[in-house]
Amino acid sequence: ARLALVGREPDRLAALAAELGPAHAWAECDVTDQPSLDRAVAASVAALGGLDVVVANAGIANMGTVAVSPPDALARVIDVNLTGVLRTVSATLPHVTRRRGHFLLISSAAAFSGIPGLGAYAASKAGVMHFAHVLRLETAHTGVTVGVAHPCWIDTDMVRDPRAELPSFERTLSKLPWPFNTVTPLPDAADALVEGIARRRRTIFIPRALAPFAALRGLVTGARVERRLAAIAARTVPEAEREMRALGRAFGAG
Repeated sequence: ARLALVGREPDRLAALAAELGPAHAWAECDVTDQPSLDRAVAASVAALGGLDVVVANAGIANMGTVAVSPPDALARVIDVNLTGVLRTVSATLPHVTRRRGHFLLISSAAAFSGIPGLGAYAASKAGVMHFAHVLRLETAHTGVTVGVAHPCWIDTDMVRDPRAELPSFERTLSKLPWPFNTVTPLPDAADALVEGIARRRRTIFIPRALAPFAALRGLVTGARVERRLAAIAARTVPEAEREMRALGRAFGAG
């Protein structure tokens, strides 16, 4: 594959493109800024000659419950995670259609099982999941395929930051039922995504053990599980909110 690396950190993108070799390209882009996104798409198409696969992976998560999170932080999560995916797909759809290509939209296990402190994040990822399902129906006749990935906890800064800064996060994570309490190493997650793209899989679960829980969604969103999560939340939410107020910011250091 020849890659177009697109994101908000030009120095890191340039270094990675150089490491991969001269066939690869990079472009600076913020998915909440349509002109920026359009320029990145145009540059990628010019460098690669077209787009066969688009991975919509831009995502953030605020650290905190609705009670302690500034409204702008909650809205920012929706803007990046959901609206950013809509913008990315819209900007690239003509090029992917031309190549009868593939979209992989990154949702989350939170799309079908949210936990306290991830309200906006869970809402955004549920939106991504449903958007992927509709996009698949709308584009099937053109030869375009659409996959959606549901990672649980992946060892990136989005998980490392709250683990380092909020002791209550680690305690909550340890109390979640398996496999929702597992943290997947980044290389394993990357391998699963690559394999899913190569096979144009409709759904990717990371870890794979999430699959039956998604199929039996009522088991992870029903009243019994909600009561269990509420019992955990009764102990951890007040503690987490005290930690967030002391921290004084809505997002992790990364």
